[in-house]
Amino acid sequence: MEDTFFAYLQRLEMIAFFSGYPLMYTIILFITVNQKVKSNFKSRLASLLPFAYALVGTLYIGLQLKNLYPDYSIANIKLSVEQPYLKIWALLTVLFWIPIIAKKTVFSLLHSFVFFFLLINDLFVQSSLSNGGNHIIKNVMNVFTESLLINVFSFIIVAVVYFLFLRIRQHTKPDPAQ
Repeated sequence: MEDTFFAYLQRLEMIAFFSGYPLMYTIILFITVNQKVKSNFKSRLASLLPFAYALVGTLYIGLQLKNLYPDYSIANIKLSVEQPYLKIWALLTVLFWIPIIAKKTVFSLLHSFVFFFLLINDLFVQSSLSNGGNHIIKNVMNVFTESLLINVFSFIIVAVVYFLFLRIRQHTKPDPAQ
């Protein structure tokens, strides 16, 4: 069951959505931690990382729902899911919308390492192949680049929405002097 073409496609979907998160996480932490003068904006960026990861997970769920359309029956779901444990692990990303879970940003990083290790595994397995492995490695790296872009854009969207919400909330606060 693990060696089918459809299992490989589902694995690539998960890699495409979640494997770029550890690199983005590292870049954001590098930007926010290594600054001598910490601004309020930069210090809050790291706390938004789990929400960006949850947005990516929500987009992944949207893709899965689109793939299942029009038959959302349990029988169809059982037939279409090739790697159920990995799929469930991927669907758990929406739990990072819950603020208590999102408070520990390292949990989102640990969660994404599963998919990053899938990518690393694919690279090592394909690099050990002597014939045709270079095309597959190139494709896997393209998928990783797309994953990084998905994660960066989701982080930008979450950051913009968060800071717009803060801005609106600051302007609607009643003035205590009046």
